Amino acid sequence: MSDTIPNVQLISWREANYPTRRDMADALCRTPTAIEKGIVCDEERIRRWERGEVLWPHPPYRKALQELSGRTAEQFGFVPPSKQRERQTLLEGRVIPAEAMRAEAALFDTMELARLTEVSAIGAGTLEIIEEAVDLLCRAYPVTDAAVLRDRTKRRMKFVLDLLKGPLTFEQQREILVQAGWLSALLGCLHYDLGQREQAEVARQTAYQMGKQTGHGELMGWAYEMSAWFGLVEGCYEDVLDAAQRGQQFSGNSNATVQLTLKEAQAYSRLGTSFRTETREALERGAQVLNRLPTPSRPDHHFVFDHSKWVFYASTIYTSQGDDERAEEYSQEVLTRHDRPDGTSNAPMRSGDARVNLAIVHARRGDLDEAVRQGLAAFEYNRQNYDLAMRGQDLAEVLDERYPAEPLAGQFYERLLAAREALRTYRPEQLT
Repeated sequence: MSDTIPNVQLISWREANYPTRRDMADALCRTPTAIEKGIVCDEERIRRWERGEVLWPHPPYRKALQELSGRTAEQFGFVPPSKQRERQTLLEGRVIPAEAMRAEAALFDTMELARLTEVSAIGAGTLEIIEEAVDLLCRAYPVTDAAVLRDRTKRRMKFVLDLLKGPLTFEQQREILVQAGWLSALLGCLHYDLGQREQAEVARQTAYQMGKQTGHGELMGWAYEMSAWFGLVEGCYEDVLDAAQRGQQFSGNSNATVQLTLKEAQAYSRLGTSFRTETREALERGAQVLNRLPTPSRPDHHFVFDHSKWVFYASTIYTSQGDDERAEEYSQEVLTRHDRPDGTSNAPMRSGDARVNLAIVHARRGDLDEAVRQGLAAFEYNRQNYDLAMRGQDLAEVLDERYPAEPLAGQFYERLLAAREALRTYRPEQLT
């Protein structure tokens, strides 16, 4: 089940009037509003409208769409802000990352997997339970305390590896190694979130070796993606490109390939505006691979890529490239999808990053108050990692350049330093 609802009305109208998304995008670009405002519409934007990923387009796009079709955005099935809470409640009910840890524990307790290790052989049921348990742990990643999830994952990893000591068929051994590989990849991500760089690298290499031993190209691709992620946080952008491009040699038509192309785009965007073309091409390649993948039934899984995650990455990439209009649009979409009325989020790391993006955009526009407000809000979510600290530094640099003597800018910098120290020493009680 996806976290999007297709815009059937828009799809039907477009197909009746324009054979392809490219035809419709070109027509929109020729409307009076598009010409006057200088807006750019491409087939990726049309696809996202049709997939239901954009709840309410920005005003110039709504006006251009009405000029083209004679219909309002709401008549096409878009959802205005006043009605989005009802829609968001429906979407939130489709995923259960907050319940994943409890479900995983109940699975182990109920099925008594520990007892099954004492018998002479394991059956298909055991392997299915292991796969489901690994799936639940990966789904818990977005919202679960990193140290808690790390410790649970290490225990499950030991259990799974202990199964290799018993008599197994070749296929059973391969499947156990694959599941251990996913656990190792998850463990590497958690170690890195906690600032445990060496342990993260060991876990990443273990995941790669298990993928190589079993011929599991996607698992190998995710191991390369982790290397690219580490390099991105640490500012080694040439290393990011190397890892992202090498990983794509193994990952095939998979979720890992989408993530790898997005890491490539992020690295290019960090290398400066002279790499705009390369950035855009990588973004488009990622979108093309994503369009060929089936709609995920569990989009909250850490190693599954869905369209809302593409929007999240695009928001940060456009921020790095200085494309403030798109950066703001995509970041607002991230918050609309994930933030709840009580200030929490069902994807707090994405929400935090989106608020940093918005803060940078407002700082560039000269709105210091809103920039600091969004920047401080980014560090109020209950799940943070070193990515957020890096992005916070990006905002601090913009504030220092534009508002060097403003006490308000200093207030954000103090909050950033406190968060970085809490992350470095892993004192979660000081993060919020």
